[in-house]
Amino acid sequence: MDHTPESAQFFLTAPSACPYLEGRQERKLFTHLSGRRAAALHHLLSDHGFRRSQNLIYRPACLDCDACQSVRVRAIDFFPATRHRRNLKLNSDIVAEMVAPIVSAEQYGLFKRYLDARHDGGGMTQMSYLDYEFMVEDTPVQSVLVEYRLAVDGPDGVAGQLVAVALTDPLPDGLSMVYSFFDPALSRRGLGTMMILDHIARARMAGGYLYLGYWVKDSPKMAYKAASQPLEVQRGSRGWVDLDPETGAEPE
Repeated sequence: MDHTPESAQFFLTAPSACPYLEGRQERKLFTHLSGRRAAALHHLLSDHGFRRSQNLIYRPACLDCDACQSVRVRAIDFFPATRHRRNLKLNSDIVAEMVAPIVSAEQYGLFKRYLDARHDGGGMTQMSYLDYEFMVEDTPVQSVLVEYRLAVDGPDGVAGQLVAVALTDPLPDGLSMVYSFFDPALSRRGLGTMMILDHIARARMAGGYLYLGYWVKDSPKMAYKAASQPLEVQRGSRGWVDLDPETGAEPE
């Protein structure tokens, strides 16, 4: 079977409340990833602005709204700003390890604390251990977990303590961060930024890109993505173009 955007069977969700812009509704275009060509379809659709969720891959298809912009960092050209270097110094006592996408009670406990603190009332807060297991392990494509742990005892915890996790998909041209979470008690550390910087470094080694999912200019929840430059946005038939995150405009 030919797994191309033209031959894959796509579906459209019913309208639901937009999680990013108040008073708006969202719809998503999606298809299933399955079979021996799932990885090729995953990469092809990722290059067209789609995102993976378990064995589905989707992109927004909202009426009269295109606020959700698929963005990626051009890792090879990334240069850390002063705030990035401060973040890395602050978190120099954290070590990262890439492991197989197999869940643990330790991960789930951290996941629940993160959701309860950062997304209270959101749909994901009701996720059970089994739901989390499906989120991580139900995938037909290559995927990994990057675990971040304290290397030494300190005021924030003990050596070996899990403080952050990123579910990540390796792609032929870089990495895609599917979902990440961290210890909400350590918010001063900027662990979300730390994980992005670590993934940029990993993507840079391969000379590729870091796919960050969707960025919404007017959503405070998405502001952190704009801090990584150079940022590119997917523009359909025009492909990926540079984006000024302050104005949402492309360069002249």
